[in-house]
Amino acid sequence: MDQKNCLYCGEALRGRSDKKYCNLHCKSAYQYERSKNLPERFFDKVDNQLRLNRKILKEFNKGGKVTVRKELLTDLGFNDQFSTHAWRNQNGDVYHFVYEYGYLKRMENGREKYVLIIWQDYMEK
Repeated sequence: MDQKNCLYCGEALRGRSDKKYCNLHCKSAYQYERSKNLPERFFDKVDNQLRLNRKILKEFNKGGKVTVRKELLTDLGFNDQFSTHAWRNQNGDVYHFVYEYGYLKRMENGREKYVLIIWQDYMEK
């Protein structure tokens, strides 16, 4: 009979004949190492950027509505090409949202800025 070894640590296996790992730690570590070597999928890139955008918007918008310079957000990795939905107000301004945190691009005094808001119930229309 062939001696089988753990795919992660190489230790000899005991038990079932189809066993591949000596314990749950080795199984988890092996799967993690394997996934690190796979190329990043498009979905993962988009999801990661959306999560980063949300984190940045949340960090800067503690008051419900605030205006910040564009460079402050982009220096932290914010990318305004990634949003989840949009909402148009009565004035025709289009706010882009990353989940519950929204932003509106605006020029003030020759500088690009974002007006940051939080989703409100009246925006459901």
